[in-house]
Amino acid sequence: VQLVESGGGLVQAGGSVRLSCAASGFNLDDLNIGWFRQAPGKEREGVSCISGHDGITWYKESVKGRFTVSADNAKNTVYLEMNSLKPEDTALYYCAADSRAWECSLGLSPYDSWGQGTQVTVSS
Repeated sequence: VQLVESGGGLVQAGGSVRLSCAASGFNLDDLNIGWFRQAPGKEREGVSCISGHDGITWYKESVKGRFTVSADNAKNTVYLEMNSLKPEDTALYYCAADSRAWECSLGLSPYDSWGQGTQVTVSS
């Protein structure tokens, strides 16, 4: 699986950004896709994920109600819509794919394919 993220950038606090994760080599129906982020000096953490076979989604508590993950199977692309952004959302955002588990997870270990990351910077 190859993954390519796009859509990051600089945004003011309270603003919105939509990230895209284009997958190739597998159909999204057969993949769980996770969104992760890593801020400088911090560990990579799971933000959201979507299960390929049933579309069930999960969110980190601090982004619930602000972030929305969705999939467009026709485009083989997963999106992360991020609203009401806060400076603490500043990080390098990655998407990752897991082709084996039944449901997606916010843990890192199930994912074996990763994109290159896209930077999101939220200014106060």
